[in-house]
Amino acid sequence: MYQPLRHITPTPAESLTLLDLQRMVRSTLEERFDTPLWISAEVSELKLNRSGHCYLNLVEKGRTDGAPRAEARAVIWRTAYSTIATKFEQATNARLSSGLRVLVRVVVTYHEVYGFSLQIVDIDPSYTLGEVERRRRETIARLEAEGVWDMNHELELARPTLRIAVVSSGTAAGYRDFREELARSPYRFELTLFESLMQGDAAEESVVRCLHAIAEREELFDAVAIIRGGGSTSDLALFDSYLIATHVAQFPLPVITGIGHDKDISVTDMVAHTACKTPTAVATRLVELADVELATIESLATALRDGIVARINGERLHLERSTSELTRTTAVALNGQRLRLDNAEERIALDCRARLSDEHRRLATAEDIVQSHSPEKILRLGFAIVRDGSGRVATAATATTGDELTVELHDGVLESRVTNTRTKKA
Repeated sequence: MYQPLRHITPTPAESLTLLDLQRMVRSTLEERFDTPLWISAEVSELKLNRSGHCYLNLVEKGRTDGAPRAEARAVIWRTAYSTIATKFEQATNARLSSGLRVLVRVVVTYHEVYGFSLQIVDIDPSYTLGEVERRRRETIARLEAEGVWDMNHELELARPTLRIAVVSSGTAAGYRDFREELARSPYRFELTLFESLMQGDAAEESVVRCLHAIAEREELFDAVAIIRGGGSTSDLALFDSYLIATHVAQFPLPVITGIGHDKDISVTDMVAHTACKTPTAVATRLVELADVELATIESLATALRDGIVARINGERLHLERSTSELTRTTAVALNGQRLRLDNAEERIALDCRARLSDEHRRLATAEDIVQSHSPEKILRLGFAIVRDGSGRVATAATATTGDELTVELHDGVLESRVTNTRTKKA
């Protein structure tokens, strides 16, 4: 149990030197903390000296504002660093680096010149793993509570997906592999690189800045590819960031991730439209999507061609049937019309013969009538035809005394002269 120091109230005559005070503080701390302690803190800075010593800055931040509430320098001496670092990396698959929260066993030290510091003699990797997982769970819960978890999943990929905005380091091997894989395909992909940091303290802000730049030109792209090659767990923990994950979840274009780790999946992978294991796998996926589109087009073309052939064959068969039916119908109609013509011809012939017979009879009757009214027959009845000198039939009205007239009788002609005229009264 901690025992407070006795109250020291020296008089000016009994004053202490600074060295005396520092030694008293050192002695008190060494007496009070005579055995190593386990403490938890966040590594805010870490520097590995060329001599092999590792110098750290440990900090405890406020839960609400993130401001430092406590801070201390720490060191891992060269003789212990290799053992501690190897133990941590084997257990977490991550290098000991800034930004991690750790549980370390420390010796409290105090130096009259360098002041208070902590000497790290051991580390508990399971604590860091638990802390990372806790943060992941908090990020996932927050995204789900905000209702944005499935927003990017629900977007439909453009067909075809060829115009790709790429968020990556321009010099990264993963980006090179991504481009080479696409170049081997028969398709013409349009890649636009938005170069971003993919590790370090500024990486989070850099990725988000790239996403903002793409969103401002979203009509130029079909999808976004966020790619990063392999790395340590601590490096890849960047993509468990709430800030990056929430931007990806709500991004207006489908996001395809290839963050280069096979064992785990980041929160960004979880909210992205499509998650692939590596940058090369992203390229493979894009080629597969193009293959599907090409197969669909070929299938539609085949179906269209088959449909046209079937329609042509159907129309040809219909035409043949129509031609046959027309030929049959025409033959029937022609036969019918021919029969009608034959019947009409027969009727006309009969009618003509009957009409000719009737006309013959009428002519015979007319001839009889004409014969019965012929001048010869009329003259035989005692009539005469009187003609003037010009041969016209004379009348009493036109004749004058002295005119010479010819009187035609049935048995001869008489020459006479008009001696007197007398007309009948009406």
